[in-house]
Amino acid sequence: MAYCSIVAARDAGCTGTDGEVTAWIEAAREGIERYTQQCFEPTDLVVVADVGAGGLVILPRRVRTVTAVQPVLEADDGASLPSSAYRVTSSDVLGQVDAVRLAWGGWNDLVAGAESYNGGWLGLWERWGAAQVKVTGSFGYDAVPLLVGQACALLAADLQAKAQPSDADAAGDASLKVDDEGNNVAIEDSDDDAPTTPVSPQASTGSTQADALLAGYLNRGPSLIGGV
Repeated sequence: MAYCSIVAARDAGCTGTDGEVTAWIEAAREGIERYTQQCFEPTDLVVVADVGAGGLVILPRRVRTVTAVQPVLEADDGASLPSSAYRVTSSDVLGQVDAVRLAWGGWNDLVAGAESYNGGWLGLWERWGAAQVKVTGSFGYDAVPLLVGQACALLAADLQAKAQPSDADAAGDASLKVDDEGNNVAIEDSDDDAPTTPVSPQASTGSTQADALLAGYLNRGPSLIGGV
C-alpha cells in the first residue's frame, strides 16, 4: 500500500507513466520511514529493545498487537513468554507509550522457573540474565495520516525533480546518459559486497516542505532489526 495516490503525486508535480510515478512514490515512502523511524500502515515486524527499570521495554514503532515476546540470550532466543507475563501499551491511546511491561511482580506455577516459590517471572528473568527482548507483532498506524500522505506526494515530486539533470549538467558531465525526457538513465555496476546493516535515521527527507509536514511523527527510538 502506497502512502499517497498516483493522482496526488501528479498533482504535486510528478510526471511520467503510472509505473514511473509509482516508483517515485515508493522512493518517497522509504525516505519518510528513514526520516520518521515510523511505518504508517499495519506492518508485521520483529524488533529488539532493551529491558529498562521495572521491566519496561520501550518499543521503536507504534504498537498495534504483540504476538510474541522472547528474551534475547547469548546462545539462542529463549522461549516465548505467555501473554500473562507482560502487558502491552500503545501510543494509539492518548497518554500511553509504545511499550511492553514485563510482569516482574507476577508468577505462573505452571511455567517451570516462574513459580511463586521460585521468584516468579522476575526470578526467571534474572536467571536468564537477558538485557533485551525480541518482540514480534503488528506495528504502525491503522491508516496513513493525511499529512503523511501529503508529504509523500511532495517528496515524490521533489525526488524526481532532483534526479533529472538540466541540459547544462548533461553537457558538462560525460558520465550522464540522458533520455529524450531529460531522465538520467546511466546504469552503474552493482556492488555484491554492499553493506547490509540497517539504514540509520536521516536528518531530513531532503525536502523542507515534507520535513515540516512530518515533524509531528518523528520517532527517535531504538533501531529496528527486522521489517522496514
